[in-house]
Amino acid sequence: MKKIILSALIFIAFGIKIYAQTDYSVKIDAGYLNFKSTIIDVDPGPNWKGYNLNEEQNGIDLNVINGISFSNNKFFTGIGIGYVNFEKINGLSIFTDFEYIPFKKKLSPIANLRIGYNHIWNQYENGTSSVLLELGGGIKYEMTEKLNLYLQSGILITQQSFIFPIRLGIQF
Repeated sequence: MKKIILSALIFIAFGIKIYAQTDYSVKIDAGYLNFKSTIIDVDPGPNWKGYNLNEEQNGIDLNVINGISFSNNKFFTGIGIGYVNFEKINGLSIFTDFEYIPFKKKLSPIANLRIGYNHIWNQYENGTSSVLLELGGGIKYEMTEKLNLYLQSGILITQQSFIFPIRLGIQF
């Protein structure tokens, strides 16, 4: 019985310690998605509608990410959902967001990784979905301890295509 009580107290103390080092945070960002090229050419099958994106067709997105910051707000992880629009073709993305800030200063660089799932444009009659992977970097400006603005860019690989996103966001 003493071991169970001691284990419970250690578990509670550990939980309190972890909770004290984390902060709940929300990020909202909007981006311009610059379509560059397709990675592979697809051998068309039944119901193929063709690539909806060709050169010069770019998109926009709007994302909301809920997460927590660790270790003096240098690490952020969260789950996000986004609305995507390419030339009047609507889509949805769901992803995890990982962010690292190497220096905690008023203006500091950031590294970002997003991994998830999306349904951006419909190449087949009933639509297509795929994995999304985005590697990004940028700068973050700390307005207050709880309010930050950030600008980032990188490369987004999804739906057999390369896309360069440019995002402006706020974290609070």
